[in-house]
Amino acid sequence: MSVVKSPLSEADLKTVGGALQGALVDLVDLALVAKQVHWNVVGPRFRSVHLQLDEVVTTARTHSDTVAERASALGVNPDGRASTVASGSAIGPVPEGWIKDEEAVRILVDALGAVVARMRERIDVTGDPDPVSQDLLIALTADLEKHSWMYQAESA
Repeated sequence: MSVVKSPLSEADLKTVGGALQGALVDLVDLALVAKQVHWNVVGPRFRSVHLQLDEVVTTARTHSDTVAERASALGVNPDGRASTVASGSAIGPVPEGWIKDEEAVRILVDALGAVVARMRERIDVTGDPDPVSQDLLIALTADLEKHSWMYQAESA
């Protein structure tokens, strides 16, 4: 039962709701992964990588809130519970223990690449049913692609 009446048809709501829920899961996990690496990074580039990781965390957290609130506005219950995130994220596991700075960069390149690829799929499927949600996904993907570019440049 939804307490919010959606402006979208049931079929469109299913498509857009799935895209928003998937985006939420990936963004919550991206924030967690970046913070885990942030706490454990070591090496000569510690400071720059450490600070850059917090930028990714801030971006992911800000956009996850926006995505969850958009879902709610459409009458879809956002689900950011740990079990939901763990079972639905595209991001691979983070190794336990200290993480060398070059490994930290690789982890973020991989994580951002996986999330961006799925965001682009979500952009494609939301265009017709809900351009407003598509616009939100485009904006957040642009921010993630900027982070991805910076990490890729660091690993070159």
